[in-house]
Amino acid sequence: MKQGKKGLVVVGRALRRMCVAPDPGKIRLRVASRAVVGVGLAVAAAELAGLSLTASITAGLAALLALFTVGDPTVRRQVVTTALLPLVGFPVLALATALHGVPLLRDTAWLLVVFVGVYARRWGPRGHALGIFAFMQFFITQFLHALPAQLPELFTAVLLALAAVGGVRFVAWCIERRVPPPPAPAPLPGTGLHRPTTRQAFQATAACAVALAAGQLLSQERWYWAVGTAWWIFVNTASRGETLVRGFRRVVGTVAGIAAGLLIALPLGGAPAPTAALVAVCVFGIFYTAPLSYSWMMFFVTVMAGLLYGLLGVLHPGLLLLRFEETAVGALGAAVGVVLLPVTTHAATNAWIQRAVTCVHACTTTAARRLAGDPDADPAPLAAELDLLLARARLTLAPLVHPLSPLRARKVRARRVLALLDDCAREIRGLAAVAADPAASHDARLAAAAWRVEAAVHALVPTDARPTHEAGHTPADPEPATPDPSAEAALAHLHSLERALADLATPLHTSPRTPLTPAA
Repeated sequence: MKQGKKGLVVVGRALRRMCVAPDPGKIRLRVASRAVVGVGLAVAAAELAGLSLTASITAGLAALLALFTVGDPTVRRQVVTTALLPLVGFPVLALATALHGVPLLRDTAWLLVVFVGVYARRWGPRGHALGIFAFMQFFITQFLHALPAQLPELFTAVLLALAAVGGVRFVAWCIERRVPPPPAPAPLPGTGLHRPTTRQAFQATAACAVALAAGQLLSQERWYWAVGTAWWIFVNTASRGETLVRGFRRVVGTVAGIAAGLLIALPLGGAPAPTAALVAVCVFGIFYTAPLSYSWMMFFVTVMAGLLYGLLGVLHPGLLLLRFEETAVGALGAAVGVVLLPVTTHAATNAWIQRAVTCVHACTTTAARRLAGDPDADPAPLAAELDLLLARARLTLAPLVHPLSPLRARKVRARRVLALLDDCAREIRGLAAVAADPAASHDARLAAAAWRVEAAVHALVPTDARPTHEAGHTPADPEPATPDPSAEAALAHLHSLERALADLATPLHTSPRTPLTPAA
């Protein structure tokens, strides 16, 4: 009894932290609320059109996917990507329903969809969204056991859903028009199997193949959950460590969602009104928690799946247990997949840290040019890019700072690297703000300080480029003719930035025998 109460207290505290997490501009709140409206309108449109329950669920899931996956940097591109979703979704829906009774061809076709869907990520946010939508259309047909005779109403449901999403997202409540989403940093370069998206396409296909085979050994009816688990673990990951951590978090969220499903979905027994209300809560939770916690997002996904099974009249405790088993099998498939052509955490982390430090250098020199009187030099876009690069570096370092990581020494060093990179970002933002001040004027000390920052960057990032001064001959700060508050503020940021970069060399270069991240 005491353990149960303790568990509820832990869950309550986690929910409280989630609810009070910083949400500048209430963006997460607004996006989650809009998702509830968009999904609700899609389902309502399908119901008003007289479509079946299967088609209504298809409409709701298509709306959720369109809102969740389309993340182009401009509204115009988002409109185009949303309009393209049926072009990839309809052929996959037709293929999946046509092959529903031919297991071998169905499985082969789905693995082909997996490969193409992951490979498409090389074309940026649009390829990413289209690949996910195609995969999920195949998944939905397995989830709902859709047949070819149902294709016309499934097509109608998807079109109604995308029309509802378009009306809500681009006409009634276009949040992105005032607050455009930050552009994703360019992927790491490479060709052939050295290109991350190509390599991950093979990994994800192998993982889904293992999950598919093992999932069918567990159940001939619900095996697709294992494939879905393996697929989603590879979304937004770029290294072996990231994939394994994401798999762990998916299992944790699923287990918690199953427990909640036993307490919530089972007693409802598929009652339409309360089930619809709780599905709306789950949709809100998915969008609100996705930027913060993959485990919490999976919790809401699992509860929603239980509620939908209740609507379909097939929910029972054994089904929820099978859901856990299939999730575990899918996570195991993902673990097997990352062994094939692995992208090590070490390689990915070093690449993103080097890009972040190089961006620090670019922003510093641009700010110095602006303060020297160049009106075309603007460090603000570079400062925004640095924030994106640091977010990506933080993601690659997540396996090392995870509470369950056994590499204690590397965990300490990784946390130190993150703290110093955050210091760099803070000073860069301050420097960009000073440079944007029209009253800022030229001060020769700024050039000297910028040169020292450049030398610190070159000490961290090997490059063919060389500082504009010789090592050991960095000019000293000359005395200013007259004090300038803007220049003093810029100097303070530059000096702090120089110290942070110098300190960063210690955890990054402690010993070649003990790299920051595992080399294997």
